[in-house]
Amino acid sequence: MKKNTRDFLVSLYTTMYKIRNFEEQAIKLYRDGYIRGYFHPYLGEEAIATGVCAAMDRKDYITSTHRGHGHCLAWGADLKIMFAELLGRENGFCKGLGGSMHIADYTKNNLGANGIVGSGAPLAVGAALGISIRKERQMVSSFVSDGSTCNGSFLESLNLASAWKLPLLFVIENNQYAVSTRIEDSTGEPELYKRGAGFGVESIRLDGNDVLEVYNTAKLYVKRCKNGEGPFLMECLTFRKSGHHVNDPGLYLPKEKVDHYKLHDPLLIGKKHLTELAGLSGKDILEIENMVMAEIKDAIDFAIKSPEMSEENFLKFVEEY
Repeated sequence: MKKNTRDFLVSLYTTMYKIRNFEEQAIKLYRDGYIRGYFHPYLGEEAIATGVCAAMDRKDYITSTHRGHGHCLAWGADLKIMFAELLGRENGFCKGLGGSMHIADYTKNNLGANGIVGSGAPLAVGAALGISIRKERQMVSSFVSDGSTCNGSFLESLNLASAWKLPLLFVIENNQYAVSTRIEDSTGEPELYKRGAGFGVESIRLDGNDVLEVYNTAKLYVKRCKNGEGPFLMECLTFRKSGHHVNDPGLYLPKEKVDHYKLHDPLLIGKKHLTELAGLSGKDILEIENMVMAEIKDAIDFAIKSPEMSEENFLKFVEEY
């Protein structure tokens, strides 16, 4: 943990709370017709992106997934530009053309989300290979879903990263369901971190809802990646708070598991760290939350008032690219 424990814990909780409420407000915007297409909330998984990104330097790189808003926000994405992209506005990260599943910001080493399950892993291998060839002291974290770990793209990426000793951290966000399919029904080995052993990759399984456990583990692996000891794999066990996407009621999710994770929520654990380790009061935490909500409100107002791409600019964009 960093030297100034109080400020650091506040920053972790602030990021998680920002992700949680970004998603909740975006769902409302979706219901009101402002957001079109699919929308896959990161609700319940906030500690993973927050902990991993806090352990990295901003000269490093990340690759994301179709459930990637949390990764972008934890990496420092501007709330206004995030909402603008989801609303299809021209001043969004991808001029409003990427929408929910394709946010990227190459200027900040965010190599982007992708609607194809497992596609971020080979992109991360390419970025890590470039770092290795240039002999730079950087690394890549690749967030991947539990469903992607049975795909050839993920397994081939593990193999190449291991063979080439790349500075790459694979972060499996195991929310235990690929759409509506339990991980136990799609693989003979549901403890997904064990996939790494077959390729000679040091791997670990941990509580993905405890932001400090995620951070402390990632911090160690980030450092070792930069010392030439990579790659590594972290399986972060978590649970999404809803169905696969915004229109999926999640009726297949067992009530006992839903109830368990309500009590093991990343924000509840984050609050516990704030009170027990940083000495914050309930009033202090409420001030943090109010500050975040004010920032989100301003960002939504900005996005709603922002223009969509004109037909002229759209045709020009297509011609150029």
